[in-house]
Amino acid sequence: MKNRIGELIDAAGYKKKYIAKELEISPTQLSNWISGRSSPPIEKAFKLANILNVKVDDIFEAEEEN
Repeated sequence: MKNRIGELIDAAGYKKKYIAKELEISPTQLSNWISGRSSPPIEKAFKLANILNVKVDDIFEAEEEN
């Protein structure tokens, strides 16, 4: 599963540092989510969706199988 966190933050016009502060996580943790090295826990995914004014479904997209 691929995430669209970085794309959605950019589209909303927020700075990543602000989003990390709002989620009460480190900027490094947010960077890990954006790069796909880790995924947000479900409660943080809902909070992120709320901040960005999107649905949790909008944050993730299924990767096509080959």
